[in-house]
Amino acid sequence: MARYISLIRFTDEGVAGLQKTTARAADFCKVAEKLGVTIESQLWTTGSFDGLLILRGDEMKILACLAKLVAQGKVRTETLRAFDAREIKDIIG
Repeated sequence: MARYISLIRFTDEGVAGLQKTTARAADFCKVAEKLGVTIESQLWTTGSFDGLLILRGDEMKILACLAKLVAQGKVRTETLRAFDAREIKDIIG
């Protein structure tokens, strides 16, 4: 199973509907679950990014899930593949 971290920035449309951000987040979790993707964490942040997601599952399903998220027009994402200690040890030997 792959793990991804997706950094989130609100679009102007997302900022305009900021009061609905937690409801949109709950809806996103339902979409992810239907696709077989686990949301390990969903957080709002301050600074240059407005939030982040940690997703786990089949790589193609994660990417499909994120595509559905950005297609709504409320956020843009910057997504990174993430590795735990065991995985990185296997990678670097």
